[in-house]
Amino acid sequence: MADTRKDSLACGRLTIDLAALADNWRSLAQRTGKTECGAAIKGDGYGTGLEKAAVALSQAGCRTFFTAVPQEGLRARAAAPDARVFVLAGLLPGAAESYRDGGLIPVLNCPAEVLEWSEFCASTGQKLPAALHLDTGMNRMGLDIDEARTIAQAPDVLTRFDLALVMSHLVCGGDPENPLNALQLERFHEMTALFPCVPRSLANSPGIFLGPDFHFDVARPGISLYGGRAMDEGENPMRPVVTAEARVLITHSARNGETVGYGAVETLRRNSRIAIVGIGYADGYHRLAGAGGGSDTAKVWINGHKVPLVGRVSMDLIAVDVTDVPERECLRGDWVEMFGPHIPVDEAAAAADTIGYEFLTGLGSRYARTYIGASDDRA
Repeated sequence: MADTRKDSLACGRLTIDLAALADNWRSLAQRTGKTECGAAIKGDGYGTGLEKAAVALSQAGCRTFFTAVPQEGLRARAAAPDARVFVLAGLLPGAAESYRDGGLIPVLNCPAEVLEWSEFCASTGQKLPAALHLDTGMNRMGLDIDEARTIAQAPDVLTRFDLALVMSHLVCGGDPENPLNALQLERFHEMTALFPCVPRSLANSPGIFLGPDFHFDVARPGISLYGGRAMDEGENPMRPVVTAEARVLITHSARNGETVGYGAVETLRRNSRIAIVGIGYADGYHRLAGAGGGSDTAKVWINGHKVPLVGRVSMDLIAVDVTDVPERECLRGDWVEMFGPHIPVDEAAAAADTIGYEFLTGLGSRYARTYIGASDDRA
C-alpha cells in the first residue's frame, strides 16, 4: 500500500483523534450534570500533546484545566488563555511571582505553601486564587485534618488570597465496592466543612462514574478523556483517542524449535512466519508486553487479524507471529496497530502488567504524529 502521509520515513506513527477527545469530554460533562467538568492535561495531555488537547477541549467547552507542574501550566495558559489553570504540584519555593505572572493557580499541598502564597499576596496587595489540597486517605499530597483545622482557624492567612477550590483525590475510585471510597467521601465532607462556601472537587475519572455523591462542584477527569479505562470492571464507554502503529520492516520464516529474540525466552512450537515491526521500548511500548514479561503476551492487529507478539520486546524492534495471516495481508511496509480501536490501550498495557496511563504518557518522540478531527487550524 502506497504511503501518502507525512510519515513515509517513520517506523512508528500515532493518529490522535481530537474529535474523539472532545466527544469524551462532552460525554463526561453530561454525566456530571450541573457540576463543572474540567480536564487534566498533565503528562503532555496524556501523551496526546498538551497544546493540541487544550485547544480541542477548550473548543468543546472546557474552562478549567489541571496540570502537574508549572511548565505544563504555562503551556496550557498559552493554548487556552481564557481558562483557569491549576498546578497540582503546588507552589514551588520562591516561585510565587512566576505563578502570578503566568496566570497559574497553585494547589497548595502543605502549610508552608499556604503561608508562602498568603504572604506573597499580602506583600503585593493582590488577592490571587489558589486551591487547597486535603488528604483524605492517599497519604501523598495535601493537608491532614489537623493541618486543615489550623489553616481554617487562621483567617488572617486565608483572607489574603482567593480560596478558589478545595480538593482531594480518590485512592480506589476504580473499584466501586471498595470501602475506602465511602470513607474518603465522609472525610471530604468533614474537612471541607472547615471551608464553607468554597467550591469542592473530588471526582477524577473514576469519581465521575461513582455517581453524583462524588461530583461536588468541579470534576477533573483524566484518563477517560483520552479513551482509557477508568473503572476496574465493566465496559469502557469512552472513544479511543490514540492509535499507535508500527511498520512491518521484514517478514521471515522460522522453524519449529527455534527461539526468537533476546534471552531465547520463547521457543517456537511450529514452523512460523514472523513479522518484525519497527518500534520497541524506546518508543514506550513496554518490554514486559512480550514473552517472558507480564501475565500474558500482548496482541496486535494487522489487516483484520489479531496476532500475538513472539519473543521479547527490544529497544527498537518487536517480533509478531503472523503465521495465520495470509501472506498478502502482511507485507513489508504494512502498518500494525499496537493499540487503538481494535486493541484497547488498556489491553496492551495489561499484558505488560501495567495500566493504560503508562502506555499513553510514555509515548516516545520517534513516532510521526497525525492529528485528525480538529475543528480549526489551531488544533
